[in-house]
Amino acid sequence: MSFIHDDFLLSGAAARRLYHDYCQDEPILDYHCHLPPKDVAENRRFANLFEIWLEGDHYKWRAMRANGVSEELVTGQAAPKEKFLAWARTVPATLRNPLYHWTHLELKRYFGIDELLDASNAEQVWSKANEQLAGEGLRAWGILDRFQVKAVCTTDDPADDLGWHKQTASSGLKTKMFPTFRPDRAFAVHQPEAFNEWLGRLGKASGVDITGFAAFLDALKRRHDFFHAMGCRLSDHGLNASFAQPCSEERAAEIFERSRAFIPASAQEQAQFASFLMLYFGRLDAEKGWTKQLHLMAQRSNNTRRLKELGPDTGFDSIGDLPQIDALSKYLDTLEQEGALPKTILYNLNPAWNYAFATMAGNFQDGKTAGKIQFGSGWWFLDQKEAMEWQMNALSNCGLLSRFVGMLTDSRSFMSYPRHEYFRRTLCNLLGEDMDKGLLPGDFGMVGGMAKSICYQNAKEYFGLAL
Repeated sequence: MSFIHDDFLLSGAAARRLYHDYCQDEPILDYHCHLPPKDVAENRRFANLFEIWLEGDHYKWRAMRANGVSEELVTGQAAPKEKFLAWARTVPATLRNPLYHWTHLELKRYFGIDELLDASNAEQVWSKANEQLAGEGLRAWGILDRFQVKAVCTTDDPADDLGWHKQTASSGLKTKMFPTFRPDRAFAVHQPEAFNEWLGRLGKASGVDITGFAAFLDALKRRHDFFHAMGCRLSDHGLNASFAQPCSEERAAEIFERSRAFIPASAQEQAQFASFLMLYFGRLDAEKGWTKQLHLMAQRSNNTRRLKELGPDTGFDSIGDLPQIDALSKYLDTLEQEGALPKTILYNLNPAWNYAFATMAGNFQDGKTAGKIQFGSGWWFLDQKEAMEWQMNALSNCGLLSRFVGMLTDSRSFMSYPRHEYFRRTLCNLLGEDMDKGLLPGDFGMVGGMAKSICYQNAKEYFGLAL
């Protein structure tokens, strides 16, 4: 039997029926990803397997480094084929790492390659995959069509002109591409050089001469309005922990003006400034019926030498352990008291905090919007079978799994869509095992209907995108 077979990850008859009868054919709503909008707009053709599979993939980079592969073959100047061959030599060493599953699932779903990748067959895999990449079916649009992707929500800076989104909207592509408002650079008053450079771009994009703090807020609101007009219905924030320190508008303006004068904000001042802005962004989101996403608990750029050599987002990040709950509670509660709490998804990167996050979501449900506050899917280091089960177990025990909006790719790669299959198989196996044990009723219409809704329909109804 092939390693990736029809019943992969499905351990019993109930799990198999749930997956094959209810979930496997559902479309995908990829409501949070990092696909380059340019690649979608231009229907990118990938020159080789390295470009589509290894380019920018810090999951694989980390595994290669751990396997003793030199940086030249990871992010260095080695030829694409040499980097791929180094990855192929690494794959057998990834047994029990989710990369082993993902690698073979992706090879089969994209290229029909049903072999275990290693050094002995790497040349053949390289040739066979590259031959297929030369055709239309594995260009960007062909991939989105193959996996029934109804929409992708990219991650976009407020200063972005969204030109690629405009081009895509009039291109005839069946998949919708929507921007997501990601204003993390607005908090960087502690880095005045970068902050002021960004303000210049924000001013240009918004048409606002940012001469002071009021103009800054106006520029952000104008961009928020523009994103909404472009179909955006989600915002996103990547934070180590929530910001929830008291800060008046006057105090925020003082901090802003000091950074404009190239005086770095202290850590306390930066937290105050970000706290003011997070409430401002929350109000904007609530006014327009958007969903706010909070990605919490990452500890980024741990390796200073590598950060200087390679820059951020190159595979030197990990799970953080900062205190979370008090500030998160204060942030959500402040907006709730104002009647300005938007739909919100809480993503947790440290599984030790799963139950705290799941119970926090329950504090702010409003009795009107089903699942208004979501405990979001496992992300980054937790988007694998075991951690997906941890997240769904915590959500099931403390909230309503039935209202869960399901999986996303959170990826820069067009090769990531089998992650949805991986999640769906994991979900069906979790529910099927409960059915087999008598912990859930043997009613496939009820249990299968719930699983099917989690795969697509819940997200479609929750986000309100123009699909």
